[in-house]
Amino acid sequence: MTIVEVSNLTKEYLMGETAVAALRNVSASFREGEYVAIMGPSGSGKSTFLNLLGCLDTPTAGQYFLGGQDVSMFTDDELSEIRRQRIGFIFQSFNLIPELSVIENIEVPLFYQGVDESHSQERAIELARAVGLGHRLGHQPTELSGGEQQRVAIARAMANDPLIILADEPTGNLDSKNGEEILALLTRLHQQGKTIITVTHDEEIAGHAERIIRFKDGEILSDRDERSSPQ
Repeated sequence: MTIVEVSNLTKEYLMGETAVAALRNVSASFREGEYVAIMGPSGSGKSTFLNLLGCLDTPTAGQYFLGGQDVSMFTDDELSEIRRQRIGFIFQSFNLIPELSVIENIEVPLFYQGVDESHSQERAIELARAVGLGHRLGHQPTELSGGEQQRVAIARAMANDPLIILADEPTGNLDSKNGEEILALLTRLHQQGKTIITVTHDEEIAGHAERIIRFKDGEILSDRDERSSPQ
């Protein structure tokens, strides 16, 4: 089932009086349960594309359907609601709240959804255990390793049972050992049926995905299903 579809998606930014296109007429669709890597050099449009998919920005032109809803022209408040309900984010810099504990950081999306405290805490504990942090519930981010912080971020991204998980260079701040552990965790989530779209510059990381989309100069250069490609 197709859960994400973009049609002729374009994003322009004004540089003085000149409009610069970061994305040009991009069309693509993503099926439920896919694991997709978005690749391309700096300035290719891949981060702009991820921001649009994450409803962090709106397109200049074109349409974006998320779960059958056309969110292209949504207001800021409507986009915020969509992010809370349907999208899980994993960032390179973790983006945890330093004053909060592991369990409290995981609970943040549930708090904004108005989930009552007992159910919120139960869900957060379940997710912390699922990412191997059941023994670190009361610790703050500064007391965790980089790999542990990213595990918290993944658990937080899963808290609202999102339609899609968007990961922006999820292993970029980690050493190779922790990076492999995070990739294994993402692979496990994919095997459980989660839809994951990740931006990366690393071919080895992209190799964990089943489909690779390459961007160049704001356009899709190639879109390849790795499962059917010759090794």
